[in-house]
Amino acid sequence: MATSYTKTLGYLLKQLPMFQRVGAAAYRSDLTNITQLCKILGNPQKGLRCIHVAGTNGKGSVTHMIASVLQEAGYNVGVFVSPHYKDYRERIKINGKLITKKFVTGFAEKNKAKFKNINASFFEISTVMAFEYFKQQKVDFAVIETGMGGRLDSTNIITPILSIITNISLDHQQFLGNTIKKIATEKAGIIKPSVPVIIGETQNGARLVFRKKAASTSSQIWFADKYIVRHRYKTDLKGNYQTRNLRTAVAAFSVLSELGIKIDYKILEKGFLNVARNTSFIGRCMVMNEKPFTVFDSAHNQAGIQELKYEIENTKYANLHFVYGTVADKDISPVLALLPKNAKYYFCKADIPRGLDANELKQQAAKFKLKGEAYSSVKAGFKAAKAKAMKNDMILVAGSVFVVAELL
Repeated sequence: MATSYTKTLGYLLKQLPMFQRVGAAAYRSDLTNITQLCKILGNPQKGLRCIHVAGTNGKGSVTHMIASVLQEAGYNVGVFVSPHYKDYRERIKINGKLITKKFVTGFAEKNKAKFKNINASFFEISTVMAFEYFKQQKVDFAVIETGMGGRLDSTNIITPILSIITNISLDHQQFLGNTIKKIATEKAGIIKPSVPVIIGETQNGARLVFRKKAASTSSQIWFADKYIVRHRYKTDLKGNYQTRNLRTAVAAFSVLSELGIKIDYKILEKGFLNVARNTSFIGRCMVMNEKPFTVFDSAHNQAGIQELKYEIENTKYANLHFVYGTVADKDISPVLALLPKNAKYYFCKADIPRGLDANELKQQAAKFKLKGEAYSSVKAGFKAAKAKAMKNDMILVAGSVFVVAELL
């Protein structure tokens, strides 16, 4: 089985490129392929009770928070997210357990010939695989996270019972637009006729976009940051920014209650406190060691780095050692401008085609007075940071999902 599964991964990862690895070559500008793929399989998504989650930042956290609570309530819950860190199967889970290797292999072998003429992307294949798996496993709910954007995202073929858009910030501008308004328009594409929608944050440039879209689809709309939370919930997920994600998740269950899905506050409390355990959530503000204080975080865009910067400023340490890598197909100047100047940097390149060369990254960073050395790999940079850090120092690894992934 292991050999067969390895071959299947080769088929998925190499023949069908994924955006996170190769960038624009994997991007699809319409829903034609996913529509055809789902049709071939008898439209498995139509039998699922879905909650659809989009947004620039926070959508993964909100997705897992909602899934955790539903699990605590006794439901069979499917989760589809991206990207993965170490194991492709992280993308498709039921009650925190990864999709089986047997299903991945069998699905690919059974449908490879059918999919060949469609020239489907990695993400499109993964999306329809998730739908089929959730259908066969008879999940009660499927919490579906968009890959990128919303309107043209492969997951947007579903008709959910609830749509959620966490927030809007500048990311993937080459595809989604270079203003908050344009990006909000793309995210608003997940709003479906008569399906309620929750917006995580009230933002200038985005608020009216969402209101107009909701009005045009006769969808009730709520802004979570205006929602009065009567019970103070906490979550096991680290980071001050999780407060906003938690608020969005709480608002989601208020709306679900109106749809007849009522969950006791004690279940909510337990679900929010056990997100990582229940759903196998990883990647954000992961404390890996206490002395030196070592944190892995997949923050990579302006909004994510801004939140990470807040965490750094509120952490006590003697010296900061920052292992940092990023991608080559983005303007990283706005992100570099936010990074702390008092850190010693260990610049590195993740082992993906999109990775930015470590020496080039060092040169760009120098323009923002960020000082450090370039390393041949993420592991080499991290090893050097560990060798130089004292017990009272802080080691931070961030900049890309794939930088973090190589150390997990």
